[in-house]
Amino acid sequence: MAQAYAEETGHDRDEPGPARSRAERLKDHGRRLIDGWRGREVWRRGLVVAGFAVLLALLMILHAQIPNNVGNLGSLLETFLPWIGMVGIPILLVCALVRRSATALVALLMPVIVWLNLFGGLLTSKSGSGGDLTVVSHNVNADNADPASTAKDVAASGAQVVALEEVTGDAAPTYERELKSAYPYHTIQGTVGLWSTYPIKDARIVDIQMGWSRALRATVAAPKGEVAVYVAHLPSVRVKFNAGFTAGQRDDSARALGAAIRAERLERVILLGDLNGTVNDRALAPVTSQLRSAQGAAGDGFGFSWPASFPMARIDQILVRGVEPVSAWTLPDTGSDHLPVAASVNF
Repeated sequence: MAQAYAEETGHDRDEPGPARSRAERLKDHGRRLIDGWRGREVWRRGLVVAGFAVLLALLMILHAQIPNNVGNLGSLLETFLPWIGMVGIPILLVCALVRRSATALVALLMPVIVWLNLFGGLLTSKSGSGGDLTVVSHNVNADNADPASTAKDVAASGAQVVALEEVTGDAAPTYERELKSAYPYHTIQGTVGLWSTYPIKDARIVDIQMGWSRALRATVAAPKGEVAVYVAHLPSVRVKFNAGFTAGQRDDSARALGAAIRAERLERVILLGDLNGTVNDRALAPVTSQLRSAQGAAGDGFGFSWPASFPMARIDQILVRGVEPVSAWTLPDTGSDHLPVAASVNF
């Protein structure tokens, strides 16, 4: 009779070999990764990613050539120009690595070099110490729920000169009261104000063609000499789907402000304010071509000031002529939608 079941001895099947060590598995994984970057295919893959890298570089190089006559696209791009590289380059880098494309990695060097040429100087601090005069500019927000607290924060900066924008009629007495002890001299013209530890004279409105007062000019008698201080709040800009970057009124006001600064007779000039644009924006050239950015000359980093919750652009400016920037920085959040910006200068 045939035997129905054979006795299992354990020798009829292949037994599994010894478990591979973690080090061996990692070694094999690394070998496969290296093999994926060998051969001619690494130069053939990722041509689309490489093309986008070249376009990104050209976009940053030729930003001044992008026309403003269609939705002010040039100004919109220049407002957020640093972010074009800070966001675009990492995305393209990930795509190049995923595609295992040597061509894309080489092409990516172009936007990296262009971005570093444009903004690399801002990655290191140029701030010095001391200074003959420290100034602060702050858009306090017309809807500020606690102007007294904001005023105290500004006064705690220790600046000798403070400029405030969006000072409403209801909040003005609060700012005057809270800043009085630290700043015995002040002037408010419309919705902008100037406070100083040194005497202020010749204060007057500067017409920036808005129909109401959002700019002033005054002489501050500092110990080492007089300085003309301008405080300005240029019109707001909006990004609209059907109209693009609506900056026409701001651009007109920038030209008017530039004309006023051009006519200034004092050698030393400091402009403080919310210009609703960055120094890269060509539309502000009537102003920025005459003055020097304290942040660009002596700042620590980009100095983004807006919005306060996640700063993405420096639209609050301290621009100077006839004085030497020593340091520039942003102050902590005060409850406004803007961060205060500060600078120290030497006469």
